[in-house]
Amino acid sequence: MLAAVGLFAAMDAGLKLLSAHYPPFQVAALRGAASLPFVLVWALATAGPATLLRVRWPLHLLRGVLGVGMMAAFVYALRTLPLSTAYSIFFVAPLLITALSVPLLGERVGPRRWAAIAVGLIGVLVLLRPTGQGMLSLASLAVLGAAFAYAASAITVRLLARTDSTQSMMVWLMAMIALGAGALAWPDWVAIRREDLWIILGVGIAGGLGQYAITEAFRLGEASLIAPLEYTALVWGVLLDLSLWGVLPDAVTWVGAAIIVASGLYLLRRERVHAEAEHP
Repeated sequence: MLAAVGLFAAMDAGLKLLSAHYPPFQVAALRGAASLPFVLVWALATAGPATLLRVRWPLHLLRGVLGVGMMAAFVYALRTLPLSTAYSIFFVAPLLITALSVPLLGERVGPRRWAAIAVGLIGVLVLLRPTGQGMLSLASLAVLGAAFAYAASAITVRLLARTDSTQSMMVWLMAMIALGAGALAWPDWVAIRREDLWIILGVGIAGGLGQYAITEAFRLGEASLIAPLEYTALVWGVLLDLSLWGVLPDAVTWVGAAIIVASGLYLLRRERVHAEAEHP
């Protein structure tokens, strides 16, 4: 899981570098297309072609639409927001997944977990405070939109996991992001600069390896113990912001991030207690 988070952070740094020269939908398409060959080879080697075709297409299409929206919104935000700030806002996604599981999956969420969700949303409001820098901006709202799309996509994964293979979910998501975002980007497509080819290749390799690592993490370990490690992305975000762009989060960003992370960790702990009570 730690490797997966580091790989995804490296991929996001590449996306941020690309976002300075290409439209968001084009960057999203390049991300999908660059990772697809690596994911496809792994899927064919581990599961074979048959499992890629026996799938529930409507849910895969929905996940593809959500994936395109999530990637484009996140890339749009990275044009102006530091990685660490974008990650801090995006950390609200686990809280949204828990909230959406009630109407969409029929799961029961107790008052303590609702309280944790509310506290986490307060942390988001701290991060989005209106300042001279305009933190309450289209970019920050785009990250919130990306987090919501990610949460909705995670719900579809829970539904798909009952019938479809992990390999099919990964391959078709990358393919649909590449094709869907590519079609939307085509009218304003910008010719790819030769010096950016290595960044695109790096995004593909880091994204493919990150997908494999996170899949293995959840296959081998207990979700409630592994999921908190996702918050190490903030460390990577700060290090990459400092080394590549020379920026550091301000004090209010740290406070907002701390509130969101604390509420997320409490939520994960409550979910583990809840699961143990149901399955002693």
